[in-house]
Amino acid sequence: MGLLSIPRPSPPQPLTVLPMPTPLIEFRQLQKVYGSGNTEVRALWNVNLSIYPGEYCAIMGPSGSGKSTAMNMVGCLDRPTAGEYFFDNQNVATLDDDALALIRNQKIGFVFQQFHLLPQLTARENVELPMIYAGVRSEVRHQRATEALVRVGLGDRINNKPTQLSGGQQQRVAIARAIVNNPLLLLADEPTGALDTRTTEDVLGIFADLHAAGITVVMVTHEPDVARASQRIIWFKDGEILNDHLSPEDLAHSLAVR
Repeated sequence: MGLLSIPRPSPPQPLTVLPMPTPLIEFRQLQKVYGSGNTEVRALWNVNLSIYPGEYCAIMGPSGSGKSTAMNMVGCLDRPTAGEYFFDNQNVATLDDDALALIRNQKIGFVFQQFHLLPQLTARENVELPMIYAGVRSEVRHQRATEALVRVGLGDRINNKPTQLSGGQQQRVAIARAIVNNPLLLLADEPTGALDTRTTEDVLGIFADLHAAGITVVMVTHEPDVARASQRIIWFKDGEILNDHLSPEDLAHSLAVR
């Protein structure tokens, strides 16, 4: 009888190491200090933070915690006193005013508590404004502004002026204006602060749809119910981050012990 043939084991396959994603937003030992000596205020102190493309984050914290200063940094509206801020893999802390303005126009869409619409312009004309600054041709502006208004549910209101719109409709126009240049980041500062409960739900539904479409959303809010609409909550206190991966489910406990 012949010897049994024992199959040789296959050589181990090398492990596939997936590259780590690059943060869209990255603070490295970021500091923002106002004043000096006895009047020095450390608005942000040695803050490290990474937010990745496609995330939906809420920034929270008590008054004076640094959350508004952090929003200004994220939006390239202010420069740090020390440390580094990388946005889209670029150290924007070193850029001049013109370069920062270009980033704000092309890569960041802003939504504020107050809608900041020009009363003499129609909804479509208000949405077209960022494209005018970007040098987009008029016919392209008209088309893209109309598409953005349809996207937020205002396709039948494109020719209405702000005084002819409700508060919720005006905020929808502001959101359409924020997304019309196809930004990498939608940055919202208390976007529901001037809205009633029903309208707040509508606006948060739009944010959820935009996030599902791939836009990174960062929202500053003091309202727990609004923060719970996000996937990740970043909690500030005294210019520092106490928790940068707080889940909506854990928010109630953090509010109880703050």
